[in-house]
Amino acid sequence: MFMTVADRESPPSPARTPDARSPFVRLNDLLAPVQPGQPPISCAVGEPQHPIPSFVGPTLAAHLDDFGRYPANKGTDDFRRAVCRWLSWRYRLPRPLDPEHDAIVLNGTREGLYLAAVAAKRFVAPRKGAPAILVPNPCYAAYAAGARGAECETVYLPATAQTGFLPDLDALGDELLARTVAFYIATPANPQGAVADEKYLARLVALARRFGFLVFADECYSEIYSGAAPAGTLEMAGPDYANVVIFHSLSKRSNLPGLRIGFAAGDRSFLAKFMELRNTAAPQVPMPAQAVAIAAYGDESHVIENRRLYAEKFDLADEIIGHRFGYKRPAGGFFLWLDVSAQGGGEKVTERLWREAGLRVLPGGYAARDDAQGRNPGADYIRVAMVHDKDTTAEALRRLIAVLG
Repeated sequence: MFMTVADRESPPSPARTPDARSPFVRLNDLLAPVQPGQPPISCAVGEPQHPIPSFVGPTLAAHLDDFGRYPANKGTDDFRRAVCRWLSWRYRLPRPLDPEHDAIVLNGTREGLYLAAVAAKRFVAPRKGAPAILVPNPCYAAYAAGARGAECETVYLPATAQTGFLPDLDALGDELLARTVAFYIATPANPQGAVADEKYLARLVALARRFGFLVFADECYSEIYSGAAPAGTLEMAGPDYANVVIFHSLSKRSNLPGLRIGFAAGDRSFLAKFMELRNTAAPQVPMPAQAVAIAAYGDESHVIENRRLYAEKFDLADEIIGHRFGYKRPAGGFFLWLDVSAQGGGEKVTERLWREAGLRVLPGGYAARDDAQGRNPGADYIRVAMVHDKDTTAEALRRLIAVLG
């Protein structure tokens, strides 16, 4: 089931069944019949193309023998200590996290974000009505998949320019919140790059405690930002971290999407229940990968360099795109979220860019869901991943302007 906040105010009209396929499967289907007009450049997938850190190879080589052992599902002691040290360094935490109880390893955050919804359904007290999971719209597809896996109603919260590209907390009624199991929030947001400030996060945590649901804060883009570093949700959670779980990954921070390693930290009562599920249903993380993660969380130099490279590419966007397509340099993340409604909308523009310029982008509507009235908050947009080197990025942006003007 799915609905939007607006659906609560009036009887819903029939809605199309949401397309649950991966956005990239849909993109492949859209472009398969079309020949690219120039040598292809793909800016569709958020896969960092910056060099991996120099310590990765030597660290893996030093721990090759550990591939012959089954790792503990919650992560090695050294990994959890490294994560907790980094969180204390990065954020103003109410108290240091306990590596034994407050953090666990994940096989990348996608599976963690998915399984967390299933665990949350088992963990929270009985809901007052049909259990619901709230997700921003647009959103990372794993959130909605988790809601379906937990057999909860998926409630899509519009995250549009009118709401600062974050869900409008004022639009949430007590009836909905009383049956909420979990609330997914991404900060910085994917795809729009919006960052939730401390006031927003504190209010969300207060709602979670008042109504007894969990906040799942996806902070995977936290280290790619313009200006001030984004606030962390745990900073607003108090010393018990109750009702809050954060998710982090090395995919974006350290250019290691193929390593498939991340972590969850926060509410220890929930993490204990989460581990009960993960011990039977989740993949373990190889110890050599955890060794690389320990090195990564102990080194900020490569993160600073990574951020500098992204800043250079957004400088290019400022220069080449200017104020076209509603462009504004995002506070965080590495995506452009461009309004192409005047050019025919996201799908039409995506096909045209591929046909005329060999430029592959993602229709914004594929990162969002239709509401009951058939409106999709991403339909007027395209998402452009700024993941290539500077020269390739410049060529991609020039091709975009050449086609769309």
